[in-house]
Amino acid sequence: MSTRSAGAPFIAPRGLSGVIVTDTRLGDVRGREGFYHYRQYSAVELARTRSFEDVWHLMFYGELPDAAQASDFASRTAALRPLPEDIRDALPAIARSGLVAGPLAGLRTALSQVGASKGFRPLYDIDGDRREADALVACAIVPTLLTALHRLGLGLEPVEPRADLPYAANYLYMLTGEEPEPAKARAIEQYLISTIDHGFNASTFTARTIASTGADFAACLVGAIGALSGPLHGGAPSRALDTLDAIGTPDRIDAWIRERVLAGDRIMGFGHPVYRTEDPRSRMLRGIAEGFGGELVDFAMEVERRVIEILAELKPGRELHTNVEFYAGVVMELCGLSRDMFTPTFASGRVVGWSANVLEQAEDSKIIRPAARYVGVQPPVAVPLPAAG
Repeated sequence: MSTRSAGAPFIAPRGLSGVIVTDTRLGDVRGREGFYHYRQYSAVELARTRSFEDVWHLMFYGELPDAAQASDFASRTAALRPLPEDIRDALPAIARSGLVAGPLAGLRTALSQVGASKGFRPLYDIDGDRREADALVACAIVPTLLTALHRLGLGLEPVEPRADLPYAANYLYMLTGEEPEPAKARAIEQYLISTIDHGFNASTFTARTIASTGADFAACLVGAIGALSGPLHGGAPSRALDTLDAIGTPDRIDAWIRERVLAGDRIMGFGHPVYRTEDPRSRMLRGIAEGFGGELVDFAMEVERRVIEILAELKPGRELHTNVEFYAGVVMELCGLSRDMFTPTFASGRVVGWSANVLEQAEDSKIIRPAARYVGVQPPVAVPLPAAG
């Protein structure tokens, strides 16, 4: 909770933890219960039972589509996937400049150019229909940009999107050039659905802050992508797998974990700033991983079990559960994604959540403008004269 004494200004906790900054109809995270939802529906149940396009429709329009609406929405959004000619021509140079930083860095530049190419105008100057149209374009085109940048970085030609494939299957097709196995396409679809939105995380709040200024859609999403690029936000799925690589074999699990716990090091893939129980996304993804089976899954589950047991022994009372990144990395590895595409894949689904938040924020004309508490040397201090000669 924030603290405030009589007559004193409001002082928020570090990181704005627990501070409510606005109202939303899009969903919430109930960390103590281990539950989160999109609109009125359990997000995990949606991931288990509905398509990505259905949940996209829910986030934008507030309701799940019937069969006719679902078919129409899927067709409309699939038609928006191809890149404009000028963007296609610019991508090789963007990919070359982003070879070290990767597709997510290139996406920031490419999406800015899409905004210019498509004539995105400031949210403040356009009506709800135009905002929605810009949002649909952005969400549909982000997977095409990401996969094209990835392939160009490998010296391969981009793969054109297919309108006959669902969102997730088309994403994997554009990534590999081959139509994916149904089980792998569905696994990635469930992952994307489960991460469309998750409360006021750093990237979502960034998108909404930019939206509050009335900036255009591309600016809002580029800001969100920048926030996501930080390793404390979007970089953990590959780092969680790096943990498994560092441990190496089952006989090294205990010694490796004990050393890290006693040193106070963070174990990537474990712990969450909101959940005080098991992350429901992790639970779902563990089930998907178990469906594939194999040595990697068995090893990951054994590491998870021992981390929890050793923590209980060495730091009693401190609960630490796997978060979404731990099994997300395992699932994406099993589905053939390279590790440099883990966070971009997250972004290809989260763009829908960002966009829904931008649309909601655009309904409020009040700019987000918090204050800071000054803790430096007390002014005014006399400005010294310049040194002579």
